[in-house]
Amino acid sequence: MEKKIKRDVIEKTQLTNIKNIIIVASGKGGVGKSTVASGLAVNMALEGYSVGLLDADIYGPSIPTLFNIQDQHPVIHEDQGKNKIEPIFKYGVKVMSIGFFIDPKQAILWRGPLASNGLKQLMNDTNWGDLDYLIIDTPPGTGDIHITLLQQYEINGAIVVTTPQVLAMSDVKKAIDMYLDEHVGIPVYGVVENMSWFSPSKHPDEQYYLFGKGGGKELAKAFNLPLLAQIPINETICQSCDEGKLGELFNDTATQKGFENLTDGIIKHNKN
Repeated sequence: MEKKIKRDVIEKTQLTNIKNIIIVASGKGGVGKSTVASGLAVNMALEGYSVGLLDADIYGPSIPTLFNIQDQHPVIHEDQGKNKIEPIFKYGVKVMSIGFFIDPKQAILWRGPLASNGLKQLMNDTNWGDLDYLIIDTPPGTGDIHITLLQQYEINGAIVVTTPQVLAMSDVKKAIDMYLDEHVGIPVYGVVENMSWFSPSKHPDEQYYLFGKGGGKELAKAFNLPLLAQIPINETICQSCDEGKLGELFNDTATQKGFENLTDGIIKHNKN
């Protein structure tokens, strides 16, 4: 008689107080994924939604720096026999990151299982309250962190960030393939092209395509996905991110429009 192999069934953690969980992903580092995730969260908060932002880049957390809260330490208290972590609240967003609990000068030497456990603790033990959206900034690639999120939680969808560079798009295709895989089946809401062009802050009508042109549109077309937004850069935006002045992103009209388009695309997708 043929012996049947018993497969372990993974039960996903239900976060009933969170209506939508959105992953921000990219197959490549350096495309500004954390800035896009942060800008999206802030813009959603400005539009009146209750928003949380989880920095799931365990090995290279950058969200605390973008929000200029890297020196803050979340309060931990006991609730019904369990420790709960209070997220840091800024720009209308509830923020949580492993960066709040480590020395930024020290490298995190964690194997995959330990990193995954750390991620689950941040997800499950944070007192998120009632959220319309939890935005998750993931690390580059398609590794343990992504697999943990996809196996353990009900993810509503993903947005994929690229730059117009051909090399960046090549790596991003792998991330899209992962989410569209029949064994994963997470909807990809669309593509965000970051650093679409450079416009000097004093000459906003000028556009210089430093990283190529039209790459995000080509990538979206190849996978039959919408191009949700094109987000430009200028020297002021770069300085604002480096100094943790995230709110200044929206002083630039083109950048503000890009994040508004991104928010609208996600909201529209959830209504369909």
